[in-house]
This record gives sequence, C-alpha cells and structure tokens, in this order.
Amino acid sequence: MPSDEPKSALPPFHLALPVADLASARSFYGDRLGCREGRSAPTWVDFDFFGHQLVCHVAPGAGSAAHNPVEGDAVPIPHFGVVLALEDWRALGDQLRAAGMPFEIAPRIRFAGQIGEQGTFFVRDPFGNVLEFKGFRDRSRLFAHAEPPGGEV
Repeated sequence: MPSDEPKSALPPFHLALPVADLASARSFYGDRLGCREGRSAPTWVDFDFFGHQLVCHVAPGAGSAAHNPVEGDAVPIPHFGVVLALEDWRALGDQLRAAGMPFEIAPRIRFAGQIGEQGTFFVRDPFGNVLEFKGFRDRSRLFAHAEPPGGEV
C-alpha cells in the first residue's frame, strides 16, 4: 500500500481498554504514567501512551460483549488496531471488502470536519478478537483536541 510517510516510520498502535471509571484512568495513565490526555467524552478518554493511542472506555462488567457508543456506532470493547495513512486505510478497506470480509463496523469517516477526523472500520479475527483500522490524512492529529473557546488552556 503506498504511503507518503518514510518506510522506516513505525505506525503507532491504537488500543482500547475497558475501565470502571475515568477518574481512576486519568489518575493512573495521566498522573502516574505522565501520558498526555487527548480527546475525551463522558464515556471515554484517549491518552498519548508513549506515542501510541490508548483509549480507556467506561465499561462496567466488561467482557467480550461490551460496547461503547461513539458517533452512532456500537464500538466493541476491547479492541486493538493500527493507524494508517488515509490512502492506505482506504486501500485495505477496499481489499477486505473485495475479499468478502465481514465488517463489525463498515468503513466510514468519523468526526467529519473536526480536528480528530478519521477513517475507521472494525473486523474480527478468526478467534473473535476485534481489530480497528484507522486512517488519518495527517497523523500528527492523532492526539490533537480542540482548544476551549477563546483559546484558553
């Protein structure tokens, strides 16, 4: 798959984990480990986990059937994946669709027009593990979040 990024660049991984509450997740990952917080919502928060995207989703009693709503999708928790250049993401989605791969969540653009705009799709491996493939036009926006109104931080 073609990409404009150097071939030696290691793509950051994306890992979503179930957590009981976000305050404890922020305390451990943010305060204890020093991970910078990225975007968040009432039921999830993402962290820059050493250059990789770690997302903590509130999922009480989580198990293999846990899901969390994100932009109208029931996102399976846990899942893991990789972040690709957008054109590589599209090519992989087209390849899997042509091969008849069933999608857990079909390819779509999430957060359209927002700072975190991304392509996403989910598939399951033969063992039931859920994988998410993301595509970004600009991978430097992976952990970006909008400034509060007025530019205050």
